[in-house]
Amino acid sequence: MNYIELNVRNIGQAFGWTFTDYGPEYTEFSDGAMKGGFTTLAPPSPAGGPLVILYAKQLEAARGSVIAAGGIISCDIFAFPSGRRFHFKDVDGYELGVWSKT
Repeated sequence: MNYIELNVRNIGQAFGWTFTDYGPEYTEFSDGAMKGGFTTLAPPSPAGGPLVILYAKQLEAARGSVIAAGGIISCDIFAFPSGRRFHFKDVDGYELGVWSKT
């Protein structure tokens, strides 16, 4: 696991963390040991919980491995300020993300 992301209604500050804004809908947080993000781009999940994001050196290969293992792509590869990523649902229905710098 490399990063967590939470969908929220409002982006606010708590716990003395540092923040890096990437526009009005996204901010990255750091608590000194872990980084993550808060976004208002999607509604919060009624079940709660973060989006766990994994890192892969080769994004397309990781996407192929996910599909071969029975995962379903829920958001295909897209670019964002630090790289590219995709989201998928595993065979148990958990949604995860995978990102790469390239």
